Amino acid sequence: MNKFSHIDLRVKSLEKSLPFYEKLLPALGFTRTFHSANWRVFAAEGELPSVPYFAITEDPEHVPNGNLIGFWASDRDEVDRMAALVEQSGGIIHQGPQLFPISPTYYAVYFQDPCGNQYEIVHRLN
Repeated sequence: MNKFSHIDLRVKSLEKSLPFYEKLLPALGFTRTFHSANWRVFAAEGELPSVPYFAITEDPEHVPNGNLIGFWASDRDEVDRMAALVEQSGGIIHQGPQLFPISPTYYAVYFQDPCGNQYEIVHRLN
C-alpha cells in the first residue's frame, strides 16, 4: 500500500496560481475536482478518501520555503512534456530537464509555481 494520502498546500493568491494548477494537476493524474469556498481539491481516479488528492487554499501570509514536492514520471519524455507544460502555465523552471548526479538514470526537472512553491518531476530506473 502506498502510504501517500494528500497534500494541503497554501498559496499567496488563488487568482494567480489556480490557472497553473488547473493545467499541472490533471496532467499528473489528479483529474477529479471537489472545490469548496475555501479549498480547491484535485483528486486521483477512484473514491475519496482512499485516493491521493492535492488540496489548495489561499493564505495571503504564506511564504514559500525550502520544501519540495516530488512527482514520478513514467519516462524521460514525460519529464520533458511536463517541463513544457510548467513553462506554458506560468511556472518557473529552476533546473532541467536533465540528468542529475543523484544516480546514473536520475532525469528530472525542478520548478516552482507562480507563488514560489517548489516541485520536482523525476524519472529514474534505480
